[in-house]
Amino acid sequence: MKINSIDILQKSTSPIIGAGPCSAESEEQVMEVARSLAERGVTFFRAGIWKPRTKPGCFEGVGKVGLQWLKRVREELSLPVATEVATPEHVEQALEAGIDILWVGARTTTNPFAVQDIADSLRGVDVPVLVKNPVNPDLELWIGALERLNNAGITRLGTIHRGFSSYGEKIFRNSPQWQIPLELKRRLPELPMLCDPSHIAGKRELLYMLCQEAMDLSFDGLMVESHCHPECALSDGRQQVVPQELFVILDRLVHRSKQSAGNEISRYRTLLDEIDAELLHLIAKRMEISREIGEVKKEKGLRVFQPYRYSETVERFAEHSEAHRVDADTIKAIFEVIHSESIRQQLRIVNDIID
Repeated sequence: MKINSIDILQKSTSPIIGAGPCSAESEEQVMEVARSLAERGVTFFRAGIWKPRTKPGCFEGVGKVGLQWLKRVREELSLPVATEVATPEHVEQALEAGIDILWVGARTTTNPFAVQDIADSLRGVDVPVLVKNPVNPDLELWIGALERLNNAGITRLGTIHRGFSSYGEKIFRNSPQWQIPLELKRRLPELPMLCDPSHIAGKRELLYMLCQEAMDLSFDGLMVESHCHPECALSDGRQQVVPQELFVILDRLVHRSKQSAGNEISRYRTLLDEIDAELLHLIAKRMEISREIGEVKKEKGLRVFQPYRYSETVERFAEHSEAHRVDADTIKAIFEVIHSESIRQQLRIVNDIID
């Protein structure tokens, strides 16, 4: 994938900061927020014009008229502007208005047909496009959206991590699942990656913690929702902060060096490499024993999967996780993967599958 730098983002000092209301609600509201943010020198101003909502009857954005308000922000405040596009019609209207940055929302990223329509409408156009992660935790779907845009000739690409939907009681509106954006960063290190803590948090009290975590994980910047009167916002007021509160959050952030700490860190990394090699050896040994158990089960006509044994193993190690300062859910997840592979190995023996 060919990736070029996004000039608007590269000109900013680190971290890149995109900020603005969830939705453009009126010309007065847009200009009030933009003026406050421009005083701080944010990298770009963001606002939703078209809002994909879960149910009909909610505020779905002001539509095309809002593009003229963003145009005024750019002309009067010399502040680059960004908005979300979800259809070819949105793309056409945003380009006509001279919008500086487009982003593809999480719901759109989930639909390859919609992404392809957007990609086709952008052929021959040189505009930066940021792609939010899909709603569901699917890295390949995220990469696929980037590839569709890249194949259409869009080379100024970036990503936005806004978390993943999950069901039931939870702390965050959307689960961060940091390992997924970090794996994307590992595969495509040249891509600028922003974090959208507003959509992960769902409530403003959690924003600072998430912003700091994103900085600690070497994200290139943040895209935060800011509204001068969030209590009156027509969408997602609970997760928006007033500009002054945003500035407090930004001032509190600790920017840790990306430089290597030299020999001290290298020594620890060597130890980790040795432990990892030992872990691999132990896992291989466990699988060897699992295959031997598979031979016995085949001979005795026993079922491969025995739930009581699995539950007993997981619970035993989860009970002792706190004593080792490891999260119980993490231990459970590790043993679920190991057990799944053990079952696969035994099934191959029982079913006479030869490599």
